[in-house]
Amino acid sequence: MTLYIMRHGTAENASSDGDDAKRRLTPSGKEKIREAANGMRALRLAFDLILTSPLVRAVETAGTVAEALGAVPAPEVLEALAAGNAPAELATALRHFRDRNDVLIVGHEPSLSRLASLFLTGSAEAMRIRLKQGGCIALEFPEGLARGGAQLRWMLTQRQLRRMAK
Repeated sequence: MTLYIMRHGTAENASSDGDDAKRRLTPSGKEKIREAANGMRALRLAFDLILTSPLVRAVETAGTVAEALGAVPAPEVLEALAAGNAPAELATALRHFRDRNDVLIVGHEPSLSRLASLFLTGSAEAMRIRLKQGGCIALEFPEGLARGGAQLRWMLTQRQLRRMAK
């Protein structure tokens, strides 16, 4: 299995009613995610499944990526990807999808970086990673989805993904 971990794009500072869960991507944020997704297409990435946090900015990011990649199934909401959930909880939720080959998850910091650390080292605290908005990490699991069982394939910023589209 290859797990792609992506942070949502740049979102507005506050929603119209002040609810953090309803913050949308800014127009610029959406365009940059579209360009980053074009870079993913240039890398010939294809996903069996896209899972997203229920927060609007993540849903919009996942939808933009799916749209840019074409024949991808529509993103599915995974509640464990909501902001603030523990990496161990998220790792447990992802075990339900371990039979898939290429899975993209879209969510929030610091949970995503801590999840990558958990999969790479066995501990959510052992490795300090900072996943920027729109950035993506690719983890390979040669022997199944397990804590400490991942190998880092690559880690790219949104800007690097956008440049690959050119």
